Amino acid sequence: MTQVSRRLASVDAFRALTMFLMIFVNDLWSLSGVPEWLDHATKTEDRMGLADTVFPAFLFIVGLSIPFAISARIAKGFSQNSTLAHILTRSFALLVMGIYHVNLENYNKVEAILPKQVWQIAITLGFFLVWLDYSSGTSKKKKMFLQGSGILLLAVMALLYKGGAPGHAHWMRTSWYGILGLIGWCYLLCAVFYLYAKDRLTLLTASLLFFLGLCIADKADLLEFLDPVHKYVWVVSSGALPALTMAGVVCSVIFRKAVEKEKTVQSLLLLAGIALVALGAGFALRPYWGISKIMATPSWVLICTAISIVCFILLLYFMDIKGHKNWFSFIRPAGTSTLTCYLLPYIHYAIFNFPGVHNRLPLVLRTGGIGIVKSLCYSLAIILVTGVLEKRKLRLSI
Repeated sequence: MTQVSRRLASVDAFRALTMFLMIFVNDLWSLSGVPEWLDHATKTEDRMGLADTVFPAFLFIVGLSIPFAISARIAKGFSQNSTLAHILTRSFALLVMGIYHVNLENYNKVEAILPKQVWQIAITLGFFLVWLDYSSGTSKKKKMFLQGSGILLLAVMALLYKGGAPGHAHWMRTSWYGILGLIGWCYLLCAVFYLYAKDRLTLLTASLLFFLGLCIADKADLLEFLDPVHKYVWVVSSGALPALTMAGVVCSVIFRKAVEKEKTVQSLLLLAGIALVALGAGFALRPYWGISKIMATPSWVLICTAISIVCFILLLYFMDIKGHKNWFSFIRPAGTSTLTCYLLPYIHYAIFNFPGVHNRLPLVLRTGGIGIVKSLCYSLAIILVTGVLEKRKLRLSI
């Protein structure tokens, strides 16, 4: 193989598989007796389950996509400034959605005017109205009306919001940024850096090492002298999460450069070597801070990076080199309409959690292996619905 398409099938497949698993692990709360190896580890545990590897894999995929997406924009004639504006707009959208979701977690069901389920459906509808991928046939006036309606709906929901415990209600806060918000911050940092560094691997690798070094220094309590500014200016998760995204950028550029030089197989070996180094470093640092997603420890970052690189190598080899691209067609919508797929469960869970709605399956269907199959089927069902919506041009695009 000497050439690859600008859009790697392996990246779409990796994204689809990761989203399938994300919906699956997010549904584990509905089960009883979930095996330890599947579920999230607690804050005090030195381990990780399957659920702890899904989000870092998605951040890695965000990084994989950045060089291809930005290069594609440049090839279409977009200027650097317009691309920067595009990056800022996408990041802002993810941050807004993430902040709404964070406040959904702290919704005051007692004192709020609207039931939590209504507020949840309303904000999700607002997201769709604002960030729907409107077809070229949609008139400018209609698009502006629908997007304006979405913005108004989100503004009204913000005004009506009450969070916190009964008797201590408060307005919307950013205690953290939610999954989408964290993705937004990582995308912003890494995409802007790549926009100016371009394919210069030395600079990109230095950025990756900076994020890793910041994470290690923070865990080693070497940055306490920065506490006065920490509250106001800081790299999200002290560099742990951006490191995962920048690792994806570096791996993507390594592969792209190798293809240009007709050294595709050699690049896979190099990526495998990087995975081994990351894995070894992760376990070498484990005695200091353990492996913990909640604590975002260096070991967790490095081990998850190694796992993601290995997955990328395998998919690259079988799909983009060997040409086996059709096997994941049944979950393809999760890779092409990812945001739509992620948001759909918010509507489903809200509807089935309305007071008086019988939303519980018999315990036997929510326990053990049967329960796991149920959640796998749920994830697949969400993806199939996403596919139907995609065919009808109902998908979000930011």
